[in-house]
Amino acid sequence: MKIREPIPEDIKRFILRSIDSVPHLEAILLLRYDPKIEWDGTTMAQRLYISEKKATELLTDLCAAGFASKEKDGFMYFYNPISSELKELINRLAEIYTKNLIEVTNLIHSKTNKQAQTFGDAFKWQKEKD
Repeated sequence: MKIREPIPEDIKRFILRSIDSVPHLEAILLLRYDPKIEWDGTTMAQRLYISEKKATELLTDLCAAGFASKEKDGFMYFYNPISSELKELINRLAEIYTKNLIEVTNLIHSKTNKQAQTFGDAFKWQKEKD
């Protein structure tokens, strides 16, 4: 059995700071696969098996985060990282994801699980002091 290389620390930080969910990562990778292709919410939804509304929100998130841009008509999106450094991080993450799919998805889920726990903790009743 081949031992997998650990995810480099800079890529871990990038995932934890910049990748909101597995669908976000999958959308980035789809956009990256062929930067000449323009995507709309319908097509992205079909590829990711999510609703069109969710896919459009996801594409909007990617634009806001600097991973993609929107065409002037406002309906089509394309891969367009805001810097060469970001493009290089995405390229490295894409390579790592193909080799460490489970580790990368677990890292993304750990982030969302932590956020959910923090949110849930805000609603716990605290025992009052007597």
